Amino acid sequence: MSNSFTLNNKTIFITGASSGIGKQAAILISRTGGSVWITGRNEKRLNETFSLLAAGDHHMKVADLTVEKEMDGLILDLPKLNGIVHSAGIVDPRPVKFIMQEHIDRIFSINYHVPVNLTSKLLRKKKVLDKASILFMSTIATKNPYFGGALYSGSKAALEAYSKTLSLELAGKKIRSNCLMAGLVDTPMIVSPAEDNMQEEALERYLQRYPLGVGEPEDVAGAILYFLSDASKWISGTTLVLGGE
Repeated sequence: MSNSFTLNNKTIFITGASSGIGKQAAILISRTGGSVWITGRNEKRLNETFSLLAAGDHHMKVADLTVEKEMDGLILDLPKLNGIVHSAGIVDPRPVKFIMQEHIDRIFSINYHVPVNLTSKLLRKKKVLDKASILFMSTIATKNPYFGGALYSGSKAALEAYSKTLSLELAGKKIRSNCLMAGLVDTPMIVSPAEDNMQEEALERYLQRYPLGVGEPEDVAGAILYFLSDASKWISGTTLVLGGE
């Protein structure tokens, strides 16, 4: 009986692989038989991720995906894909009365426009194989808001809606699209802004919402592995909640 949880002979593309969840996902995928293509903006950190991958046919390319020319160059280099993990994103906590158009543009550009534009281009260039899996990173804050999280939560809620429509449109090719709705994970992107923008008492109250504790990137990487594997071949258009909030 074959193991449906392995990624043998699968090629997986991961954005935001220079740190946090994307980095850990790349490492785990490489250890479970997958061929990994990783990208990120920070060359030094991306090289660090690449050095931690298990032996295999892996590739990396530094790119700023908010720059269309760089996105197009990356897509040109990519092979046919069995899976895509959209892990790049920013938080930028900000009370609503201080939100300016530039803040809206920045967070939606990275958290929503980039994954949507990238997915559309990959489909048009026929880089996504039939029966592939596309995975987006959302946040539990779309359901349970926090002070200062309007833009971050809004951008991720838009991504959830997009993923559901994508799953419907790609069902004919058995291509799956799903979201992971993660709670608080111990990554620089999440924990540092939370600590910097909350008073200690408020942060303690927020942490009490997680009876299983703050998550680690490895916890999310395990869920990513499941959705990329054939074990989830009958699941699409869903959002999995992680964190026990």
